[in-house]
Order: sequence, then C-alpha cells, then structure tokens
Amino acid sequence: MASSVIELQGHIIDSLILPRVWGAIEDAGAHFHVLEMRVGQSELEESYIRLEVSAESDERLSELLGELQRFGATPFIERDARLEPAPQSGVLPDDFYSTSSLPTFVRVNGVWVEVEQIEMDVAIVVDREHGVARGCPMHEARVGDAVVVGYDGVRVEPLERPRQREGFAFMQSAVSSERAKSLAIAEVAQAMRGAREHGGKTLFVLGPAIVHTAARQHIASLIRKGYIQVIFGGNAIVAHDVEAAMFGTSLGVELTTGQPVEHGHRNHLRAINTVRATGSLEEAHKRGLLGNGIIASALEGGVEVVLAGSIRDDGPMPGVITDSVQAQGRMRQACRGVEVCVMAASMLHGIATTNMLPATVKCVAVDINPAVVTKLADRGATLAMGLVTDIELFLRELDAAL
Repeated sequence: MASSVIELQGHIIDSLILPRVWGAIEDAGAHFHVLEMRVGQSELEESYIRLEVSAESDERLSELLGELQRFGATPFIERDARLEPAPQSGVLPDDFYSTSSLPTFVRVNGVWVEVEQIEMDVAIVVDREHGVARGCPMHEARVGDAVVVGYDGVRVEPLERPRQREGFAFMQSAVSSERAKSLAIAEVAQAMRGAREHGGKTLFVLGPAIVHTAARQHIASLIRKGYIQVIFGGNAIVAHDVEAAMFGTSLGVELTTGQPVEHGHRNHLRAINTVRATGSLEEAHKRGLLGNGIIASALEGGVEVVLAGSIRDDGPMPGVITDSVQAQGRMRQACRGVEVCVMAASMLHGIATTNMLPATVKCVAVDINPAVVTKLADRGATLAMGLVTDIELFLRELDAAL
C-alpha cells in the first residue's frame, strides 16, 4: 500500500467540501484515516482536518491526490513545485500539471505564488527569477519554459458558499426551470450593477436567437446604459443583427409580424455582402447601414467585440476571426477583468468562454433548452446560475431592472 498525509482548511464542512473528499477517496477504492480534526465553532471560524490516504499503488495514489487537490487538499509536508523545461515550442513535459479554473497557487523558492491568468485545462509556467507563475495554453509554451509537473507544491482553493448574506451575494444554483424568474433576474442585475460600480467588466456571450426572438433592442439598451463591456459571438449574431437593421428580418422572418417574407431567405447574405462591399463594420456604420442594434451600439459605446467564426459561416462578415487559435487569443485577452459573464442562448461559444474564465467569475447561463444549460455545467463551467427561460423575456426584464 502507498500512503500520503494531506490536510484541508477552511469552511470545508458546510460548503460540503469534506464529504466530497471522502466520497472521492471511497470511489477510488482507497482508504483514509483521520489524524487530526478541528471543527469551526462559528460561521466565521474555519475547520481543519489532516488525513492519511492509502491506495494500492503509487500510481493510483498519485491520481487520487490530483483529484483531491481540486477540493483544496494539500500535502502535509510542503515542497516546492517541480519544474521541467518545455522540450519544444507548443509541447509540454509528459507529467505537466493540468489546471482547473479555481484559484491556484504554486510554491516557488519556499513562497506560495498565485497563478495569474488561471483557466481550465492549461499548464503552469513559472518565472523563478521574478517569482511569478501564469496559466499557459499548450500552443503558447516556448522551448525551455519552466513548466510545473506533478502535484507537489500546488494548492487549489475551492469555492466556498458565502459566509454571510448581508447585502448581495450571488447564489450557487442548479439548473432549474422552476425558480422565480424575477428574483433570479434581480440577482443578475445586482451583480452587473456591482461590477460597473467598481470598474469590473461584464461579458455577454450572444447566440443568434437574440435576434431571432427580437431581443436585440434589449442588448443595445444595456450597452447604451454602460452595463456591457465585452461581447463574444460568432458570424451569425452580427449577420442577423445587420439583417434586422437593413431589412427588418431575421433568417427571412419579419420581426414585427413573425411572418416569412418573399425571398427573405437570402436577406442575411445580402446583409453580409453589403457590409463586405464597404470593407468593415465601422465603415458600414458610418454609412448608416447598421441602424441602432447590437453592433451599432457596441461601436458607439466602445464595447470590445470578439467574433469567432466557424466552418459553417456564410461570408463571413468583416471582423469575424476565422483562425480559431487567433480567436482564442483575442478572447483570452478580453476575459481579463471580467467579473460577470452572461451566456445568452449560446452553447458552443459559451463552452469556449467558460473554459477561459476563472471560477471566481459569476457565470450565468440562460437558454430555453435545459439541455444547453446542463451541458455547460457538465463541461466544467462553474455556473453561479443556470436559468431555463425564453431569452427575450430574460433580456427584457433584465433591461428593465437596470
């Protein structure tokens, strides 16, 4: 049998971290023995536990310790993180440490250093000379970069439930179609209001259903009020927003009547073609082609818009990034400083976005299809709220609340 001693500290009982640790050990067919335990006697006092964990082999123990680390477990005997050089650009050492989106620290020269630019499924590169560490996507690794390997010297801080409910505190929520929508929307509005008050950014990830359901006016209104600083989307959201501005349709359906118009199926292509003829969205806006919709409001309000294309795109519209790696890089840069993220009727771009965001960002997923919201959670997103509802209703009420 192989064994190791670990410890956990914090609000590990009422945040259900400790039961999850015990469950993970039992699910792995391993065993634990409690060596020391102190239970906090008030809601502000932390608890502490020291466990000896045993598994049938060193390999199984190592895998289990990696799993427990994501709950905040650390070795009782602290060691510096092990570092190995990247063997070539775009390639990591075999035993590289793969991150979660949770706040992560590495021990360098005897000091715990917080990992900057943390996100899910990246490596950690350390600059020993300056005592800094950062999350590094695989393709950005450069030959000789000092990459963290193994699990020694790495500490993860799990998210704990709010200790006090004084004022506003975002509720962790399971996916539900049966919660009070007005209360949920009020929470989202308060989070956006709080972010704006101290200079934090709110990011909206938009799917084309925003236009199909005639909800684009509410996004434009939120932009004009200063509540949206970043927008992510694809070719479809901008194409249909411009189609609505130029022809009053979305996918050929008249937005005011809900009736298809003759030959309307080509309207989105006509919109793309017209903007391509001008050379850019900015020039099209100067010529009055974009109306007062999402893109027009974003251009006027200085909102950062990142449009990541896909293989199925028509056109594409000028400004759409067709290189997926380049689009990732732009999205990563735009994510810095984001405190609230609302994924509105967007599954694929929503999944990509949550993979890039730290778990401390308040993420809200809204879709009429519960499977979309569930899939975002299943793919590892730390959702503060999953709301199953009509997207036009949600945005209309959110706009009114703000």
